[in-house]
Amino acid sequence: MFDLEKLKKIELVVFDVDGTLVNDEGEIGERTRQLILSLKKCGVLFSFASGRLHSALLPLAEDLKIYSPLISLDGSAIKSVSGKYFVYRSFLKQSQVKKAIEYSEKYLLNIALCHTEAIYFTEQNSVIPKLMDKFGAVYEEVNSYDDFTTKTLEIVFAGDNRRAVEFVRDRLSFPLTFGTSVSFFRSQTHEGIYYLEVRRSGSSKGKAMQRLLKYLKIKESKTAVLGDWYNDLSLFKTKGLKIAVSNAIPELKKDADYVLAKSNNEEGVVEFLEALLKAKSPQI
Repeated sequence: MFDLEKLKKIELVVFDVDGTLVNDEGEIGERTRQLILSLKKCGVLFSFASGRLHSALLPLAEDLKIYSPLISLDGSAIKSVSGKYFVYRSFLKQSQVKKAIEYSEKYLLNIALCHTEAIYFTEQNSVIPKLMDKFGAVYEEVNSYDDFTTKTLEIVFAGDNRRAVEFVRDRLSFPLTFGTSVSFFRSQTHEGIYYLEVRRSGSSKGKAMQRLLKYLKIKESKTAVLGDWYNDLSLFKTKGLKIAVSNAIPELKKDADYVLAKSNNEEGVVEFLEALLKAKSPQI
């Protein structure tokens, strides 16, 4: 049962998108949409903290009439919906990007460079759009990576040779490489494929949310976060109200203040949004 007194203080709600706010087809439920629009009228602000590119979040923001800056690429960028300004962005060093490209060629791994608006790949890496799980991303084939090494927010490797991916992971991690944060994992949708994501250290959803709160002048204690996956763990280490959907990983549920009864495919977030609306508008 939600504490209505705590909910009354909530000024900002930050949603993870895939696996939390939208169903497995990437759709927002109608009841979810109605509740968010009603809560906006009560003065509640909303934002996303997602692994998606900024450009892939814009259709959802437009649908829900969300105007607060959005956290994309797991905290590597915070950008206004209008696209006119960044609250924060964290580029990898050009030398790190060039080193990663060299490793991809040497160990026959597919590689892509993620920028704010698009994921860039070359002809030699043409399988990238099929392998990557960046929902709604814009993919653009380029002749060479030479012109895209200076504004890279994230590097993604993909390959079926686990040992090669792990070897590159070690070479791009501390102490062999300074100032990077790496994530190594197996694909949920492509059997036998392994991924390595490389970002600048200090980039996480949790840190990005703190940067966004400072920009909006909102306290952590007046924020609610909702998530389901490993990349949401940093959000659940903040002082915000932490809510996990029923399909969330056990580690996230352990840190949650509330675990919802339903999954993302059942509009699980509705339970929280209804309680929040009740706290904000008792007459409803």
